[in-house]
Amino acid sequence: MPAERPSLPPVRLHTEAELARDALATPLLARAVRLARWAGPETRVGAGGELAEAQVPAAAEHLGLAGDEDGAAYAGEAWRLAVDTGLVDVEDPEPGTEAADGTAGQDAEGTVTAGESLALITAGSPQDVLGIWLDGLDAVHADATAPAFDDFADLIGEDGSVDFDALDWDPEAEADLLDTALGNLYALTLSDAGPGDGPVPLPALAASVVVPEDMGEPTDDVLELVSEAMMRLDDQFRVLEPIGIVEYRPVDETLLTEEGEEATPPADDEDVTRYGMVKLTPLGLYGIRERMLEAGVEAPAVGDLADKGADVLLDGIAHYPEDAAHAEVGLWLDRHGARDGAGAAAELLAAARGADRGAPLRRLHCQQALASAGPEAEPAVRAVLDDPELGGLARVWLAERGAADVPAPPESMIFWLAIDTIAAQLDAEGELDELQALVEGLTGGHSGFFDEAWRVEHPATAEVLEAMGRLHRDRKTAKLARKSAFKARSRT
Repeated sequence: MPAERPSLPPVRLHTEAELARDALATPLLARAVRLARWAGPETRVGAGGELAEAQVPAAAEHLGLAGDEDGAAYAGEAWRLAVDTGLVDVEDPEPGTEAADGTAGQDAEGTVTAGESLALITAGSPQDVLGIWLDGLDAVHADATAPAFDDFADLIGEDGSVDFDALDWDPEAEADLLDTALGNLYALTLSDAGPGDGPVPLPALAASVVVPEDMGEPTDDVLELVSEAMMRLDDQFRVLEPIGIVEYRPVDETLLTEEGEEATPPADDEDVTRYGMVKLTPLGLYGIRERMLEAGVEAPAVGDLADKGADVLLDGIAHYPEDAAHAEVGLWLDRHGARDGAGAAAELLAAARGADRGAPLRRLHCQQALASAGPEAEPAVRAVLDDPELGGLARVWLAERGAADVPAPPESMIFWLAIDTIAAQLDAEGELDELQALVEGLTGGHSGFFDEAWRVEHPATAEVLEAMGRLHRDRKTAKLARKSAFKARSRT
């Protein structure tokens, strides 16, 4: 069976050391660390772990935010992250403890001590730092999907209970919106057709979440849903940006309408950047992948296969983009070839054998992998010259290096290699122009190609000949290909 195509392209991540440095430089974690080091025996917190109101001005001043109108809010956010990530440990007040004003009960204040995570910030490994940052990401993600309200007192009923219905908040829907948007942004970032290192317009990202894939022109109702999703994502990305997962240009507030505070999706001639632009950072790619892996989503990364066997490597890169496959093979050869170059080549060749549907593509990737191998691979390559499945690619490898004494292949091997090569390219679903050039080059170089091709003992012979009939632009040759395919099927 051919290898299953992964749902997501492989991501090329920065090193853990680079990602850890990025994590420590994020505004929110950096402030949280500073407050954790600032906190001492005199620091007081409320029952929920939040800084006591009297402590907030000093915290904001320590962060250099005393003159900022939002300084208190930033200090509060950083403190909550310090608590959530274990940079500080909160000790609740003892029962009956009096508060600073002499009263007892729920107004009593607790104290804090340095948490275990604080020491890991400077003395831990990059993995330790990233673990702390991921805990922070989880906390900020929860904040981003939490309900917003102007005055909590408005939610308190006459009996003292909280009227959650008044929030008009569906926690699962909010989390699903954000997770789907982040997943789509991750896929767009890695896609060949995506923005690459560039940002994605927020309206396009919102539409990818809301608009069905098979919908033509969106209806007015759907456009309204896109507008609503845009504004919800705008709020959520503003919360996420300080943890370093995204770079975000918010929606221009002058576009907001007075009625619903929602921006209408832009027309074609409008400046789309005013409607919000978002991109994942390298740290964001790492963080989203970790969350997807935890949720059971297949999200490969370049380097995942470096310590695996050659069989896992060749199957794993079957449908990787060319540059990612080349990078993965390079890492594998660095790991395995450093120990035994000839042994690594022999392992690749052994893994390329087979008559299953995925075998032609394995052989193609084996040939590409051996192209990066050094001269130490030559003994292993020469050892398979008489192998009916590998002898053709072995001759190609030796000829490309100008090796001497390369025996001429028998005609049956030439035709078998041609069928195998086209089968691999069909499975790889390469560019149509490249496939047509390959097909027409093979038939043009051998006037009697189809007289012999249908006799080739290869599992994919009939399938390849049918494909050649579809791909060849010369009608007469295409007809010959279809006739040969019929002969091949009749023969088997």
